[in-house]
Amino acid sequence: MTTVEFVIERTVEAPIDRVFARLVDIEGHNDWMPKQGTMFKHVRKTSSGEEQVGTTYLEETAQGPQPGDIVELERPHKVTYHWWDTSKAGKLRFEGWPGYSLEPAGENSTLVPHHAKLTMYGMYRLGAPLFRRLAVRERTTTIDALKASFESPTDQSPGSG
Repeated sequence: MTTVEFVIERTVEAPIDRVFARLVDIEGHNDWMPKQGTMFKHVRKTSSGEEQVGTTYLEETAQGPQPGDIVELERPHKVTYHWWDTSKAGKLRFEGWPGYSLEPAGENSTLVPHHAKLTMYGMYRLGAPLFRRLAVRERTTTIDALKASFESPTDQSPGSG
């Protein structure tokens, strides 16, 4: 097993409660996540109720379906997701933990450090340098899309976008 970790930071021009609401609204990701230049295609929540630790989802990606769940949630400051990718035989190939820690950065701004951790198993660990570059690109696209989702003049509601 080989693990890579990195942090990407952005300041989002919106109050912390609104940024947090957008990040934890799993199916709302379909509204603001880019569909091009990323592996993301679509996500749907697979458990009922309000998002909390243990909430499950299935993300459709360019690499196929990836199940996941919320493993950490502290309103309105922190959320960490966990996803995994297995072979047809059920062997774990990749696991990821994208997480966000939010801090107020003024009256109407939020500092969003985005911590990403990716673990590769088996032969995939040999490609760690390449997978790290791909992960940095993917996560940068994601956090930039989050930031841009608050720059739209039509963005009015707490979790919209």
